[in-house]
Amino acid sequence: MINKIYPSLEAAVADVHDGATVMIGGFGNAGMPAELIDALIAQGAKELTIVNNNAGNGDTGLAALLKARRVKKIICSFPRQTDSWVFDGLYRSGDIELELTPQGNLAERIRAAGAGIGGFFTPTGYGTLLAEGKETRLINGRHYVLESPIHADFALIKAHRGDRWGNLVYRKTARNFGPIMASAAKVTIAQVSEVVELGELDPENIVTPGIFVKRIVKEAA
Repeated sequence: MINKIYPSLEAAVADVHDGATVMIGGFGNAGMPAELIDALIAQGAKELTIVNNNAGNGDTGLAALLKARRVKKIICSFPRQTDSWVFDGLYRSGDIELELTPQGNLAERIRAAGAGIGGFFTPTGYGTLLAEGKETRLINGRHYVLESPIHADFALIKAHRGDRWGNLVYRKTARNFGPIMASAAKVTIAQVSEVVELGELDPENIVTPGIFVKRIVKEAA
């Protein structure tokens, strides 16, 4: 019997290894798997490469992971905002590496990994520092930059409801990067608000099929 439900958050992240590339869903706090991040901090994996839209807010969630000095590199599109002081301090002191990627390119690089695409050409970033060292082409009179897919060892995402097969539905904007990250990682771990019985999720509403999800864990009540 297929049952991807894990008994605890700690068990779900137990095998995240030092040096792993970990995608973390969320657009700011919307859809951020905060409880999985806390479990990862407690687990102790270090030297991580994190892929996320931004670089943490305040002192909780992703910012707490950075503050614990567990991250060596972050790939994101929006690293600086009014409450990103943890990342800002680490970056200014040279304690974290940043790979800055425009948001559309970030989403497409993740999606390309899940779709098995070896790379794609985009006009975004051409003629800027972000294009340095990358192949460029002139296509139909317009300049493009070759971008590579982003693969991950693990993806930590948050969904609204899930079943034991790993099928997921999301709540409104909390969906954001979850579906594409689920397809781009070797092991996708989904924190869900509610675990339901098979058949309770309308197939027409399932956004992430269970084939992309390895583990489901219910968040604390």
